[in-house]
Amino acid sequence: MLFSSDNTNLAPEVSNKIGAFGEKPKGVSCRWANMTENGLFNNNGKAVDPFAIFDSWLRQATASEPDDANAFALATVDNTAMPNVRMVLLKGHDRRGFVFYTNLGSAKGSELNANPYAAMLFHWKSLRRQIRVRGKVSPVGAEQADAYFASRPRDSRIGAWASKQSQPLESRFALEKRVAKFAAKFNIGPVPRPQNWSGYCISPLEIEFWKNGAFRLHDRIVFRRTDESAPWESTRLYP
Repeated sequence: MLFSSDNTNLAPEVSNKIGAFGEKPKGVSCRWANMTENGLFNNNGKAVDPFAIFDSWLRQATASEPDDANAFALATVDNTAMPNVRMVLLKGHDRRGFVFYTNLGSAKGSELNANPYAAMLFHWKSLRRQIRVRGKVSPVGAEQADAYFASRPRDSRIGAWASKQSQPLESRFALEKRVAKFAAKFNIGPVPRPQNWSGYCISPLEIEFWKNGAFRLHDRIVFRRTDESAPWESTRLYP
């Protein structure tokens, strides 16, 4: 255990400076002990279940982040192995994986079609925590995509039809004309899901939890498995 939550293991001159350096925000412990108390770690400090930790951290982030606690950076590679990264929103998760939606003709859609692996990163500044995920990617089923698309605001559904995501756009006016075109087309009745718009599920093979520690002595624990049906193995990492 690196530090106690009340800094009693630190020399006074060090303990008094933690807040000044911004290394230990108020209410955020520098150790994993609070996670043990929540049943997420056993008495030997071994993590119990990465999905339970993720659920707990996301709930806390939803309460503390000013906007979009479900936002994450999604990394893919193109056909030259050049990395690409962008922010997207998590729209569902369970033990099968993490789900997001996009235009299938977008850069990320094309890259995932050619190379179905991705990495994702959640960073919650208010909690001084981050979660990194790597895994295989597969498309969600049509029924699941239809159900989510139908839950979106009507204008967002119109926008999905209007946007040729990641393609060259000559002007903002050209986009607005396409929005008006599809708004008129679907003026009455439901807006169906475009065939080139759907979702992906990232099935994790690796999940790392990172928690800020004083003076860069962060806590890191990584879970790895060889495939989706294999058991998780957890390891602590040096910061």
